[in-house]
Amino acid sequence: MLWRDAETVRLQARSGRLVTAVWMDLALAAMALPPGTVLDGEAVIYADGKVSFSAAQARAASTVMRARLLSERYPASYAVWDILAHPVHGDVRSRPYAQRRALLLDVRADIEPPIQAVPATDDLQVAQLWYETLHGQGIEGIVAKHANSSYKAGRVWRKVRHAETVDAEVVGYTGPVRRPRAVAVRLPDGRVALSQTLTGVLAAAVAPHLGQGGPARRARTSAGEAYSTTPEGVVVEVLAGTTRHAVVTVTRLR
Repeated sequence: MLWRDAETVRLQARSGRLVTAVWMDLALAAMALPPGTVLDGEAVIYADGKVSFSAAQARAASTVMRARLLSERYPASYAVWDILAHPVHGDVRSRPYAQRRALLLDVRADIEPPIQAVPATDDLQVAQLWYETLHGQGIEGIVAKHANSSYKAGRVWRKVRHAETVDAEVVGYTGPVRRPRAVAVRLPDGRVALSQTLTGVLAAAVAPHLGQGGPARRARTSAGEAYSTTPEGVVVEVLAGTTRHAVVTVTRLR
């Protein structure tokens, strides 16, 4: 979420944590927006011509000083997909999406990148073309919204991905709490399974959330693998379609 206040810009992650300091390049660019604007979007980093989730996660998990160095090498973009407040019309969450889209384009009319409204169309063939051709640029899919839908908490839209994923709650981990090797997740069917080995970036992003509930106890997955428990509430995105004996691949922290 991005707030353009009277004198400054605030950026907030899905978790509610303020992240302005590590996305300062976006905050500075957003000063060009009119005060009173509140946007919903995602910080995106392009590396070698493709969207890089690992680069974005590395920035999000870095210190303020490290984030400044990373921004020089890989500057961020802010992909905006909705507007919650307009400088003239105030809170617009109850308005239909088609109207909010027009208001979004209005506030961004004279704004240069990196603040960018995501492309949108009501032409099915155009949407299918985007889905088929943009995958090579790291675009994971498309999002479908009803034109008359209001903005509500939770998902009121549908994601159509090339690699279908699901959200899973983290219930534990293996390895050191400050550098977990894998996480134990509860899948939508109720099974608890261990993930594949986490990348360094994912491990760094997940670690701060694991040791907040006091001493861990030992538990076992549905397949009998041991792990250390952690308070529930942390959600990760994992590749779907996992069978009872298949591995679980974590793609990002939600």
